[in-house]
Amino acid sequence: MARLAAEATTIINAEDYGRTIFDLSIRRGLIVIGEDMVNLAYDAPVDAPPLSQVEDVERQLYKLVESGRSDTGFQRFGQALSAAVDMAGRAYLRDGKLSGLASGLPDLDDKMGGLQSSDLIIVAGRPGMGKTALATNIAYNVAKAWRGERRPDGHTATLTGGIVAFFSLEMSAEQLATRIIGEQTGIPANKIRRGELSDGDYEKIKQASTQLQDLPLCIDETGGLSIGQVVARARRLKRQRGLDLLVIDYLQLLQSSKRTSRDNRVQEITEITTSLKALAKELNIPILALSQLSREVEKREDKRPQLSDLRESGSIEQDADIVLFVFREAYYHALQKPNDDQKLSAWAARAEELHNGAEIIIAKHRHGPTAMVELNFEPDLTKFSCRERRYDFNAAPTGNKYH
Repeated sequence: MARLAAEATTIINAEDYGRTIFDLSIRRGLIVIGEDMVNLAYDAPVDAPPLSQVEDVERQLYKLVESGRSDTGFQRFGQALSAAVDMAGRAYLRDGKLSGLASGLPDLDDKMGGLQSSDLIIVAGRPGMGKTALATNIAYNVAKAWRGERRPDGHTATLTGGIVAFFSLEMSAEQLATRIIGEQTGIPANKIRRGELSDGDYEKIKQASTQLQDLPLCIDETGGLSIGQVVARARRLKRQRGLDLLVIDYLQLLQSSKRTSRDNRVQEITEITTSLKALAKELNIPILALSQLSREVEKREDKRPQLSDLRESGSIEQDADIVLFVFREAYYHALQKPNDDQKLSAWAARAEELHNGAEIIIAKHRHGPTAMVELNFEPDLTKFSCRERRYDFNAAPTGNKYH
């Protein structure tokens, strides 16, 4: 009895005891994953792709690392209610009153409330509309605004802005970096690539590159990635450095992880969009995925896109929380230049009205109404910005004097 009393646990060391039990539980989880991995590798059919097993093991390891989070299924409504109230409180205290990540385009954020965690956001448009430019602008704005705080457990928590991962399946990392430098210096990217620079321009580029050196923006330029590889790399980055926004340029360049679905493009896109939506929820981050539109747009007199114009639109429209269309009427108007001198003046006047104009059409919005946002677009700099608001002195006192 004396020995039992002496060896009994006390409340003083409760935290240490709890930590020991937790660590042993993690080790037991590693043993189970390792045993399953060995058995599956021995027993798997010859035609079974080994990459799918590697991706499954990475998924299990990520869940083990994040084992402090509960994923047991049902939760009481009170828990969800508390989370919703906390989100509203953070939005109230945050600059801009946004519940999500600020895109850096206030007019767009006003309609969307920012980029919401766990949302799959599709940015679509025909070639030349500026999809990649919009995604690059948003990625840069989020990364530039990032501020973190070191927590007692050693990890860095994001206070504002975010750490961004950019999967560029079409452009190289160097091309994306050149675009960002061009946006920040006001020097067109094509001049930078051709070396048409003055001494002052070169000095601006040097200063900008110094300021951008530590930007928390990670670029993966690997071509031909499968959706499984994207998921595995995103999990790894989230675990190692943190991740607040994932950008994919663009959806149709991703490949399926299943060989059987490669004969059916619709099934392949369905797997990709379903996996991206699941990843957004798992990592609790917004995912911005670019998508091409079908050529049906070109056959209509009004070129503004519709949801039915999305390639393999069924799964994309279904899985997306938000669908944004990028539309620039000036692009199409420039192709319709008349040869008749009498019509040329009217065409030129309309071209002047449309100059540097762009529309972001919110065609689907799971958290709010659809809308259209007018922005400025500078093609030489591939840069989107908000239009200046003019004050109307003749508006009614209770009306909105800004437009």
